Amino acid sequence: MNGFLHELRKAPLTAQFGCVVVLLYIFVAIFAPMLAPFGESEVVGYEYEPWSAVNWLGTDSLGRDMATRMIYGARNTIGIALLTTVIAFVVGTTAGFFAAVLQGWVDQLLSRAVDVVISIPTLIFALLLLTIFGASVTSLIGVIALIYATFVYRIARAVAMGIVVMDYVEAAQVRGEGLWWIMRKEILPNAAPPLVAEFGLRFCFVFLTISGLSFLGLGIQPPAADWGSMVRENASLITFGDLTPLIPAAAIGLLTVAVNFIVDWMLHKASGLKTRGK
Repeated sequence: MNGFLHELRKAPLTAQFGCVVVLLYIFVAIFAPMLAPFGESEVVGYEYEPWSAVNWLGTDSLGRDMATRMIYGARNTIGIALLTTVIAFVVGTTAGFFAAVLQGWVDQLLSRAVDVVISIPTLIFALLLLTIFGASVTSLIGVIALIYATFVYRIARAVAMGIVVMDYVEAAQVRGEGLWWIMRKEILPNAAPPLVAEFGLRFCFVFLTISGLSFLGLGIQPPAADWGSMVRENASLITFGDLTPLIPAAAIGLLTVAVNFIVDWMLHKASGLKTRGK
């Protein structure tokens, strides 16, 4: 922990800003029930009440407190996006390493299947699958994880292809080490830096995709709070000059920018380049 704080103090202001924002979002997501003034789906007034001391951001179309919905939205939107990204990375990385180590027909089969999935526009493919399997949270996580695992597969396979030809991997194979041992002990540690950076970028894409699907009505379903659906439900307020619907949209954009700042910093560190003009 001390090492991370030391590195963070030397990081550029953009990376420090990104870390502060991400930590703030995580804090809000974890302690949402303690921070929120009302229940997640509790009706506390009439529809579209203005901002006040009681309802800091007014109420939504059903009379629920918008500030409370924003706080719970952090837990739902970020939590589901993070879980989906983790699943996508476990599946995609494992398949990519398998293809790189085994090669031959296994590599060809997996790569051609991935090419087919990637050739279909992500949002259209997600809408099609969610229409078939339903818009439950389980289906949402499974569909988005499957789609983005293909992108992770290509990165993991490309990185692993450059590692499996190294002498230490060939030595491990000569010693008779198993496939899982080679993947876990030899390939994964050396492939970690680009994969960690890719995780941050992929989280942003997953996060934006889930928010977009919620805006279209096929993401996180009511009564659960979600920033994407909050924009859709309260979009009519913009006609009357009320900027409340833009607040969840700004929360989505701010987190995306913050994560990208951190990823840029991590990629710069992994490249071994020194920062100029510091």
